[in-house]
Amino acid sequence: MASVTQHQMQKFREDGFLVLEHFFSPEECDSMRSSIQRILDGMEVPPHCRTEFSTKEEEQLQAQMQGSSDYFLTSGDKIRFFFEKGVLDERGNFLIAKEKSVSKIGHALHAHDPVFKQITHSSKVQDRIPTENSALWCAESSKRELWKVSFQELGRKLGLERPVVVQSMYIFKQPGIGGEVTPHQDATFLHTEPLGRVLGFWIALEDATQENGCLWFIPGSHTSGITRRMVRAAQGASTCVEFVGSEPAYDDSKFIPVPISKGGLIVIHGEVVHKSAMNSSAFSRHVYTFHVMEAEGTNWSKENWLQPTPELPFPPLYT
Repeated sequence: MASVTQHQMQKFREDGFLVLEHFFSPEECDSMRSSIQRILDGMEVPPHCRTEFSTKEEEQLQAQMQGSSDYFLTSGDKIRFFFEKGVLDERGNFLIAKEKSVSKIGHALHAHDPVFKQITHSSKVQDRIPTENSALWCAESSKRELWKVSFQELGRKLGLERPVVVQSMYIFKQPGIGGEVTPHQDATFLHTEPLGRVLGFWIALEDATQENGCLWFIPGSHTSGITRRMVRAAQGASTCVEFVGSEPAYDDSKFIPVPISKGGLIVIHGEVVHKSAMNSSAFSRHVYTFHVMEAEGTNWSKENWLQPTPELPFPPLYT
């Protein structure tokens, strides 16, 4: 049986991301989709709290002025709903079916829903078969091998000593309207001192293709630090957050697409530059994603929009 090798860990350190095909079974993916459907069935969001999600700085700040900034700022320990651009009228009423209008649900699914809690802290071991497109496919190997790895073992191989879960999200990438996610680094929004202590785990619950909005990365872009931060705004400001610094103009030719099959996992370094295009296809691209911070020797910035609360301190990943 093969496992995650030092060669693959070195590749992650070089590229800033790691692709693991078939990390979760189709049944596990379907259980997450069923759980989110139950949450959607119970969705109640007052019109004044309905905000459209965008990664574009000016649209994000504008959405906060039009909606309830407190709804976003206090979502770190709750399950809350955020909507696609253009699905709400000026009064916050839905222009399309509300279940088709949701962009994402966050930011504490890992704490409040039993299915997502179990997935997030999964320590199970499975036999898995990598494909030629998998980051675990060794180019020098002439045949596929069965390999065995656990989710928590992966964390330890990545060098995480005391990881804590800081947030979780379910992203819908709705067919036809799923919005573009502009080039960014996760550490812009989740800042630590020192840098390099945040990792994202991105689980494809459906096939993610170039047509429905798979991720694109600039390999090796995680080694140059960050130039922009989103921080909490001063009390009395018109928005709850503001941006300090600016995102550089990235060379589009440096991005590579990273399609992945249902059940696949992408590990994302907090400073690697990545994006996704608008979903103009007829197929959704559901994803469950969460971020962890290496808590050992790390300071979580008090300027981050997301803060632990007495009700929900950042829980340890390892159980």
